[in-house]
Amino acid sequence: MTHVFIVASKGIPAKYGGFETFVENLTKRKKSEDIYYHVSCMGEPIGHFKYNNADCFNVKVPLPGAPGRIFHVGLVLSYVEGWVKHKGLVQNQDVTDEVLSAEEKMEEEADADQELKKSDKVIVYILGCRIGPLLKSHYKKLHKLGVKVFVNPDGLEWKRSKWSEPEKKFLKYCEKCLVENSDLAICDSKTIEEYINDSYGDHVKNTTYIAYGADVTRSTCSDDELNKWFSEHNVKSYDYYLIVGRFVPDNNYETMISEFIKSNTTKDLVIVTNVEKDKFYEELEETTHFEEDERVKFVGTVYEPELIKAIREKAFAYLHGHEVGGTNPSLLEALASTDVNLLYDIGFNHEVGEDSALYWTKEDGSLSSLIEKCDSEYASAEKRKEMHEKGVARITGAFSWDFIVKSYESVFLSE
Repeated sequence: MTHVFIVASKGIPAKYGGFETFVENLTKRKKSEDIYYHVSCMGEPIGHFKYNNADCFNVKVPLPGAPGRIFHVGLVLSYVEGWVKHKGLVQNQDVTDEVLSAEEKMEEEADADQELKKSDKVIVYILGCRIGPLLKSHYKKLHKLGVKVFVNPDGLEWKRSKWSEPEKKFLKYCEKCLVENSDLAICDSKTIEEYINDSYGDHVKNTTYIAYGADVTRSTCSDDELNKWFSEHNVKSYDYYLIVGRFVPDNNYETMISEFIKSNTTKDLVIVTNVEKDKFYEELEETTHFEEDERVKFVGTVYEPELIKAIREKAFAYLHGHEVGGTNPSLLEALASTDVNLLYDIGFNHEVGEDSALYWTKEDGSLSSLIEKCDSEYASAEKRKEMHEKGVARITGAFSWDFIVKSYESVFLSE
């Protein structure tokens, strides 16, 4: 049996972002009976519960904000170390016991019915770079216990414009610590994998590419629920361009909004995001004056999966401006659901969309002219259907959840 501990997401059931959706699907769609998943969660009460036939366990976040998340991952890794010792998987009896009392209680609760053998393998898979320099000592301890450490460096978090220069340097250092203190870096983008190898060279033991996945099934949202949402926001089917994503500068809201306003389209721009009237919002209004254009509609967040899928399906086209990250889950969802997709032309996005999407740059007039061209060339349902079929084929061929899950299981079992 191979025990895989998935560490550093918020946990499952998925209620948040890309990592959580990934873990949800990885556990739900598990194929191999030779893999047993253990998923760390940020929640209460402390202890274990079963979900998707995985051993899920809550570990308290000790502090608020980013420091709390860093130390939370450290606590989880300490728990894994204690679990391996407690379950008798260690052949090296010289390893000193450093198990916290809270972890001992957790271990007693964990799957008492499991039959563990000396031949069982343990892998820790860390999602994202937040553990940073704390991984150094844990990596050594886990290796002494015979545990392999896999990591997912995610996107280039340190490049995000919201961080100050000292914060960017620290996040870059966290990335370095992550990839250099691991046995395998699993990159969700070929562009990211190339960057990791180019940046850290021989300090990286091994890398592989496995993307995120998406589901091409149509929404089961009822017409009544969707029409109610349309009515609340004064939106009509196939009469709006759509943006879905975090409200941060590096998702290029300024370019997308200003170029949309510059265009002569009569359609709306519907923006689904966690908007707050903060400094970024005020600066955006000052530069674009979007509040003076009734076509631009910030509609808040939508957490119901079937409703947001239906909103994607009924959009005339989707605008994707992400420029930091790898295989972005919202882009995969757009290609699977929205007929026409207009993507910011950067390596990450082009790698995913290939010929199933249209592309724009930050050059003045690039996106506005593309919007006007889109209005004209994709006015007919038949033309939109042609593009939609390309998007679905792209997802089915390279990003289906079944394909992604099989790829992960192959990597876990090969170790």
